[in-house]
Amino acid sequence: MNQILFHDQENETKEERKKADPTKKKSILHIYTIQFYIASILLLSFLIFFFVIRFQNRQKENYSQVLLDKYHVSTLYANSTSSQNTSTLILEDSVTTSPFVIGIIQIDSIKLNYPILSESNNDLLEISPCRFAGPMPNEVGNLCIAGHNYADNRFFGRLDELEKEDVVKIFDLTGHMEEYFVRSISRISSTDTRCTNQDTNGEKMVTLLTCNNLSTTRLAVQCIQK
Repeated sequence: MNQILFHDQENETKEERKKADPTKKKSILHIYTIQFYIASILLLSFLIFFFVIRFQNRQKENYSQVLLDKYHVSTLYANSTSSQNTSTLILEDSVTTSPFVIGIIQIDSIKLNYPILSESNNDLLEISPCRFAGPMPNEVGNLCIAGHNYADNRFFGRLDELEKEDVVKIFDLTGHMEEYFVRSISRISSTDTRCTNQDTNGEKMVTLLTCNNLSTTRLAVQCIQK
């Protein structure tokens, strides 16, 4: 008799489990579905953000190329007109209306070719390398040029690949080019401004500055004429 009762109870337990299992499975499946949708939304949001930022950066770099083209046209015009030999390109944008392109920096060894902007601020640094301190291009003194260090190698992203004696070409507003040779490459504190010193004993110098993405240090590349 007890065996029959035990057998009946066991059958009832199995039947209850069968009824409970589908409900439990549906609950687990529902949780996984919600997690999947949340992960998909987060991934989609990240991709949209990534491509928007990338598009904006590319637009700014395209603007830099437009300025580069305008510079070449401007210097050609200046060289063919005796009354105008130091024209300055102006930025026609809501960011600023200050004098804008003052020359070009070209480094063949790292395939760098950008206009040099006359002032340095967050908005302008997103467009092209900027004069941080010092004189106009190819004048006596220490021309300090700052540029962003992007992971996709834009602007000064490849500056750490430079070696001593590499050539840095600087074009001024007349289109005249002078060569500077890398003398030193060093990492300095973000508060160290000694590399911007203008005491050059009457020589022409160029100092290139960019941030280190992994720390608070900066990369400083000093170049001199020979």
